[in-house]
Amino acid sequence: MSDVRVLAFEDRIYTRSQVDALSAGLAQTLARRGVRAGQRVALMSSNRPEFIFAVHAIWRLGASVALISPAWKAADVGHALEVAQADHAVGDNPVLADAMPMLSLDEPIPAVEPTTVQPVADSDAVLVFSSGTTGMPKAVRHTHASLAAAVRQWRRALGLTAVDRMQIVTPPSHILGLLNIATVLDVGGWMRLHARFDIDTMLQCIQDDRITVEMAVAPIALAIASHPKLETYDLSSLRYIMWCATPVTASVADEVTQRTGIGWISAYGTSEVPVIACCPRDDARLDTVGRPIPAVRIVSTETGAPVDSPEVGEIQVRSESAMAGYLPEAATADAIDDGWYRTGDIGYLDDGWLRITDRLKEMIKVRGFQVAPVEVESVLHGHPAVRDCAVFGVPDADDGEAVIAAVATAEPVSADELDALIAGRLASYKRPRDIVFVPEIPRLPSGKALRRVLKEQYGRTPDQ
Repeated sequence: MSDVRVLAFEDRIYTRSQVDALSAGLAQTLARRGVRAGQRVALMSSNRPEFIFAVHAIWRLGASVALISPAWKAADVGHALEVAQADHAVGDNPVLADAMPMLSLDEPIPAVEPTTVQPVADSDAVLVFSSGTTGMPKAVRHTHASLAAAVRQWRRALGLTAVDRMQIVTPPSHILGLLNIATVLDVGGWMRLHARFDIDTMLQCIQDDRITVEMAVAPIALAIASHPKLETYDLSSLRYIMWCATPVTASVADEVTQRTGIGWISAYGTSEVPVIACCPRDDARLDTVGRPIPAVRIVSTETGAPVDSPEVGEIQVRSESAMAGYLPEAATADAIDDGWYRTGDIGYLDDGWLRITDRLKEMIKVRGFQVAPVEVESVLHGHPAVRDCAVFGVPDADDGEAVIAAVATAEPVSADELDALIAGRLASYKRPRDIVFVPEIPRLPSGKALRRVLKEQYGRTPDQ
């Protein structure tokens, strides 16, 4: 198996033995830089083979890896490093290099004979970041045991085996990208990494590489459905396409199936519990997120007591793949109720199928990434012309949700000027699609913004 090809990137091909040897070589380099067991190493990298080598190198040393999005800017990165209490840094991003000494992944990596390393099951393996209701990113801690459980659940859900071939265009710093990489390696399958998404390249690779399982977040699904020459590609190797991160847009999925004959599967997970539900491969009901894989219960949002199906309430999950907790640790207590993870999603069980109807939390989910309204609001409040503001999400066919900012001004200012301010401070997926001007921001006596009212008014509120 060690000489089996497992990884492709552009014109480079790696066998499993090469992946192991390069990971071991990078581990030696990191050890010389002082990386030790129990430490945390920040990794900020594009989607490339060296990302995989770095993750495995860090694990070989008994350290944990803190995954930082390459889309983040200096403020986000600085806060993440502080939360994770990172001891070292590896990557290919100048923002991380400016924040602390960084081993560049552009440097040559020696290949050395690897030794067998067995990670400690209950030690931290990875930290992925998920914004909280305070707007500041929290680190989600997964141990080697919880990550291994997630891989087992994902492997069963996908029906993935050594003959499967997958291409990965989603960011590896996101739990979905990491989970796909880890699962392909676990089953001995084959994967192609892409530095960035390009629809023609993706379709060509399905044809040429004989891809069997394709992952598609909403923008990728829309790009497939709207491609004018979709029928010219041979996609017959695909067993299915997996719709991830956002609710399925039925019209888009149906268009692809009608034009290609390829069916879809939907799934549901979070950074905290990567695999919660998935449609059976031979019986996908795309109006649901599938059948629960771990234990799922629905509880009343008023009393917290479990409710009977099909009553609506908050979805809670108990699973061996659940996170060990957050950093800062104080945030963990609100997320766990007697061993049950509180998803913040509202839904119900329908004869064993899980349906999501709303979100208890006010987070906005754009292409699978969480955006905290208060984070965008804090940037807007920094402009002297902004008297008050509130940010909310609205449904979007392409991205799942779109960010909208309602702004009350003290003096004239253009939407373009405010957008430029946000663009300079936050990642692109956090930028509002629209900035609308309103006379006042509706608030409760407590000061809480009535985002529900703004959502209802959006689209019919004239600019000032």
